[in-house]
Amino acid sequence: MSDVISWPDELAERGRAGRSFGGPHDHPAPSCGDENGQTLPLTPRPQLSSGSDTSSAASSASGIRLHIHGDLDEVGPQWKAFAENADGTVFQSFEWLAAWQRHIGRARATVPVIVLGHDGDGELLFLLPLAIDSTGLVRRLTFLGSQLCDYNAPLLAPQFADRISAERFVLAWREIVALLRTAPCFRFDLVDLQKMPEAVGGQRNPFLDLAVSAHPSGAYVATLGGDWDEFYAAKRSASTRKRERRQFKQLAAYGEVRFIDVTGEREIAHTVATLIEQKSRTFARMGVADLFARRGWREFYHAIAAEPAIRDRIQVGRLQVGSDIAATNIGLKFRNCYYLILSSYAEGELARFGPGRAHLNELLRYAIEDGFTRFDFTVGDEPYKRDWADIEVRLFDYLAGHTLRGAGAAALTRAFRRAKRCIKQSPTLWSAFSRARALTANAVRR
Repeated sequence: MSDVISWPDELAERGRAGRSFGGPHDHPAPSCGDENGQTLPLTPRPQLSSGSDTSSAASSASGIRLHIHGDLDEVGPQWKAFAENADGTVFQSFEWLAAWQRHIGRARATVPVIVLGHDGDGELLFLLPLAIDSTGLVRRLTFLGSQLCDYNAPLLAPQFADRISAERFVLAWREIVALLRTAPCFRFDLVDLQKMPEAVGGQRNPFLDLAVSAHPSGAYVATLGGDWDEFYAAKRSASTRKRERRQFKQLAAYGEVRFIDVTGEREIAHTVATLIEQKSRTFARMGVADLFARRGWREFYHAIAAEPAIRDRIQVGRLQVGSDIAATNIGLKFRNCYYLILSSYAEGELARFGPGRAHLNELLRYAIEDGFTRFDFTVGDEPYKRDWADIEVRLFDYLAGHTLRGAGAAALTRAFRRAKRCIKQSPTLWSAFSRARALTANAVRR
C-alpha cells in the first residue's frame, strides 16, 4: 500500500485510542528507507472518514485536509499538474527535486515528505516539498533538496492568499507537525527550513508568519530591459565599458571568442564536466569545501543538464576562446526569469583578461534576446551581483526543536548562523575571513 497519512483521520484515530502524538522526550525513529534506499510503507492507517471532505476537514482547527506522501512517483502526476499554474520557483519543480532525491537524497537516506493541503471543497491550495534528513543523531524536517536549492518555498495555488489567512496557515502548519509525529518514520527532532524568500510568485510566503530569522546571505535579481546595449550602458560606466572592450580584444588575441548555447548530449556532458573541474579548482584556491566532492552532486548536475523532460528549462553555455573553454555556466529558465545557478572560468593565462566577466555579459545579452524580463543571480553576496541587480531578495530561516536533542541542535545552529550573518554582512569582517581562509588553503596545498 502507499505511504500516505491524512489529517484529520490519523490524529482522530490516535485520539480515540488514547495514544499520544509524541512529546519533547521522544527519541528519533529509524529511517523509512531500506538498504536499497527505497521508501517503505507505513503501517496500515485507519480508513478515511466516509463523510465528504468538507465534513471531515471541519473537525480540524484549520479546516484544511492534509495528505502526506513519502513516495515521489505516486505524488508526481498531481505535483506536476499543480505546478503548471501554481506560484513557486524553478527549484520546486518535480523533475528537479526527483533528480536530487535519486542522485543525492537516496544515498543520504533522506525521506521525502510531500504535504498536500486541500480546502474543504477538495481544492488543492498548497504543496510543501519537505523531507526528513539525518545529520548525525539529529533528524531534521527540512525542504527536500534544501542544500542544493537556492530558494526553498511552497507551491501555492493562485487563489491561496484569498482562501487561507495567515492565522489559518499557521494552524495548518501545527497540524502538519503533529500529524508527522504520529508516524514513526516521519518523526523528527528539529524543524530546519532555510533560504525561504519573502514572496512566492506574486504572493507573500506564508512561512514568514512563523518565528523566522534572517538567512546569512541574500540573493540578487536584475530587471532586464528590451535592448542589451541600453541595459549595458545603464549598468556599466564608460570607463568600465572601455576596460572590458580592451580585455575582450586581449582574449581575442588567443583565438576567436564565441559564446555558445550548448546543445547535444555529448557537448553538454563535456561542458558540465569542464565546469565542475574549473569550479573545483576555484574552491580549492579559496579554501572552500568542494561541493562536487559530496556524494552524488556531480551525477546530479550531469543528469539534470541532460534531462529530456525539462530540456526547455535548462541552459548550458560556455565562452570559447579558440580551442579553449574559458568560462562555463548552467542556468535555469522559468517563466519570465533566467536563473544563473553555476558559473566558472578557467584559471591560468586567460584569467588575466576577465573571461568570467565577458561570459556574464554574453549571458545577460542572451537572456534579454530570449525575452526574459528578470535575471536572477541567486543566493550569494558577491559584489558583482550588486553591480547589475536592482532587486535584493531577502531570505529567511525557521528553526524549532521538537525533542530535547532537537532543542540543543537548534540553539547551536541558531548561534552559528547568527555569527555567520554578522561576518557576511560586514565587508571588513568578510574580507578578512575570506583572505584568512584562502591563505590557510594555500598553505595546506603547499
